[in-house]
Amino acid sequence: MSWRRWGRYCALVAVWGAFTAMAHAVKWFPMGPYGGHARSFAMDPADSRHIYLGTATGWLYESHDGGDSWTRVSQVNKSDDLVLDHILIDPNNSKHLVVGAFKIDRPDGGLFISDDGGQTFYEQAQMRGQSVRSMARSASDPNTIVAGTLQGIYRSLDDGKHWSLISPAGSTEIHEVESLAIDPKNPNIIYAGTWHLPWKTTDGGLHWENIKQGIIDDSDVFSIIIDPNEPRIVYASACSGIYKSVDAAVEFKKIQGIPSTARRTRKLLQDPSNLQTVYAGTTEGLYKTIDGGATFARMTAPDVIVNDVYVDPNNSMHVLLATERGGVLSSDDGGVAFHPSNQGFSARQVSSYAADAQNPAHIYVGIVNDKQTGGVFESLDGGITWDQHSDGLNGRDVFSLNTTPADTLLAGTAHGIFRLSDMGWVPSGDVGSVAEKPVVVAARTPRGHAGHSAAISAPRVHATGATLDTLVYTMVNANNEVLAGTALGLYKASDDGHTWSPVTTLEMPETQFVAVHDSTIMVAGLRRIALSVDGGRKWDPVSLPPDITQVSAIAVDELKNLWVGGREGVYYSTDYGLTWKTIHNLVLTEVNSIYADPAGHQVLVSSSNQWFAFGIHLPDYSVKAWEVGWKLRFLRPLGDHLIGATMFDGMVLQPRMVASKIK
Repeated sequence: MSWRRWGRYCALVAVWGAFTAMAHAVKWFPMGPYGGHARSFAMDPADSRHIYLGTATGWLYESHDGGDSWTRVSQVNKSDDLVLDHILIDPNNSKHLVVGAFKIDRPDGGLFISDDGGQTFYEQAQMRGQSVRSMARSASDPNTIVAGTLQGIYRSLDDGKHWSLISPAGSTEIHEVESLAIDPKNPNIIYAGTWHLPWKTTDGGLHWENIKQGIIDDSDVFSIIIDPNEPRIVYASACSGIYKSVDAAVEFKKIQGIPSTARRTRKLLQDPSNLQTVYAGTTEGLYKTIDGGATFARMTAPDVIVNDVYVDPNNSMHVLLATERGGVLSSDDGGVAFHPSNQGFSARQVSSYAADAQNPAHIYVGIVNDKQTGGVFESLDGGITWDQHSDGLNGRDVFSLNTTPADTLLAGTAHGIFRLSDMGWVPSGDVGSVAEKPVVVAARTPRGHAGHSAAISAPRVHATGATLDTLVYTMVNANNEVLAGTALGLYKASDDGHTWSPVTTLEMPETQFVAVHDSTIMVAGLRRIALSVDGGRKWDPVSLPPDITQVSAIAVDELKNLWVGGREGVYYSTDYGLTWKTIHNLVLTEVNSIYADPAGHQVLVSSSNQWFAFGIHLPDYSVKAWEVGWKLRFLRPLGDHLIGATMFDGMVLQPRMVASKIK
């Protein structure tokens, strides 16, 4: 191990020691990579440096240094699919929070209240199940709050404790309420933007009028703001552009400063210190006007998708953006330049993992759904700090990672395999020649001898030199080769990942899982398994465990036992798949990862519906359980600790090796 790596490893040990001392306060520790999908901001009225951050995975974060760093507060309703788009803080009691949430894939959500600064929440019963898309608090009467849902507009007169519908019940017009604003001087004057034009009431909801004069018909209205000093000045953003009214919405005029009508402005915000300055957060970057909307200038690159904007009322040069995929961006010069400000905040979907065999602190993770802000992240100190490697991937999702025997990093994507070089990522190379004859798969008999011939495949032909342009599910090392499970079957490379050839001895058109121990290779698709005990020269089919309907994970342990996981649980075989067993007292469903850890003499198992991770010790098959505090995508050893990938919130590290035995 080099002196540089040794120094980083010693630093990691020191940090792990600090984590251990803190273990009484939390479960496992979030480790990044930092960034991801940030949704909304809320400032503590008593302290502009204290800011809350809402996410698309139900997590609430906070910062006490103006957004320089973030810490997780809690996950609202213990739900990882709640989008926290609106956070209201009581100006008379900063511990009292009202959070509106919705779910992207269905008309569900709710309104959640905290009285301890977000540490705990309870769901408001009258708003249970409502998809809350917008909220606003009255500046002149802070107890008055309005919330817009898919069904209409609701109002609370007691700071969120009780709610009533103030839009017409069953209205075919006032529903799908995306934006709300309350007149700063009169709480009965309320503006509402729907998915089809804006509305206004001047009597607290008894009567509503459509305020569409000057707005293109059928415009989704995403944001409405009212000038706090001149309430007759109203701004509204829609899919057709940005509009301004100077007569309290009697008539709107379209602002011409932002050219593209297809660009969606998700957030409008006035600078509290200079009301002529208005920020427009759009799906194509941040725009800013300093003349009340007469002219706009774009302040960021066009690929930045802005969900929310924050301007420090005590320092208008300090601007924060909540962005899609890129996390939080911060500016100290009024938006002229931005830099990432994500320390402590992670909303990453980690899909894959690779480690340096010689250095336990040197790890890589692959990211999906973050495009240019994702790719692969590398850490030399066990996840304390991360460096991004995305150049050359062109925004591709990374589904698998592997370090070759020569220590080259490979990334599997939906369009082939890439190698990490000094110049960034490059395609891994050509596909070698392919045998054109049919492939015979032998049936398994006891002790691994070949039996009668089974399924005969159709020829699979690729031209020599063609690029391996397919989905790569997994990659593993097998002696001096690398095996890749792909949508076109099993491929191998013996030249450090430069050239790939199909494993023609195997008939499995879509190989999603590969596991190796010495010369034993197990591969699987969703509903079939094959096994080779001679390094891949010959393959035999293996029957699925009788209860498994679909394979979700496989492994081969140091005893050459076979392991299979699925929705129904985890199973193992000590006789090459002739019979299958379950682990005593381990009742587990929705298994999503099984990993054989020979150094720890254990098999690590995770489940998508468990807040625990599990280790099965060998050779006695006793079970350990670790309370993680997150649902995991997979689990891996990291030195004498464990590290896991959460479903949506990056990596988490085990603070200390303490486990509970399941009796």
